[in-house]
Amino acid sequence: DVYSPPLVAAQEELILAARLVREAGVGRAAANAEELLRSARRRLAYWDIPEDDIRRVEASGEPTKTLTLRSPASGVVVEKNVVEGDRIMPGMTLYRIVDLSRVWIEAEVFEKDVAAVKSGQGALVSFEAYPGESFAGSVSYVYPTVSVQSRTARVRIELANPVGRLKPGMYARITLDVPPTEPVLLVPRS
Repeated sequence: DVYSPPLVAAQEELILAARLVREAGVGRAAANAEELLRSARRRLAYWDIPEDDIRRVEASGEPTKTLTLRSPASGVVVEKNVVEGDRIMPGMTLYRIVDLSRVWIEAEVFEKDVAAVKSGQGALVSFEAYPGESFAGSVSYVYPTVSVQSRTARVRIELANPVGRLKPGMYARITLDVPPTEPVLLVPRS
């Protein structure tokens, strides 16, 4: 819940506009009152106040001191920068929410192997947390630069994570599906 004087003022404008519509009767005054009511509803909607909360304030005739602001995204809260009683300012990040239904893995590929990696290419990923298990993914992006220090290029691999088993920060081993460019003769050591 958030308390904001401008939000309380917007609710009071809504209540006043609703009362004017009830008292205006017909004619030009009624049309102006309806427009004022639409404008007051729109102002609260710009704050992302749900329609049912706007109707509740309008019907009760009383502004509420706090209104619940709902996140426009669903996911997992990975960062919380506010506690009850904190003062918040416009543009401040209160929570960071991440959708973990699909995860990205950033891998490093040696410079000599970069030419064999393409977007859309398949990848098999294994995690130390799940020994003996592999997850199928695909290369979604090959970064356009090579690290001067490590002589590697970064590659982004996307994986489905429908039940949330894969966590940010996990260590992964990746095997890319790289088709051979020309036939190669293999001779066993024996």
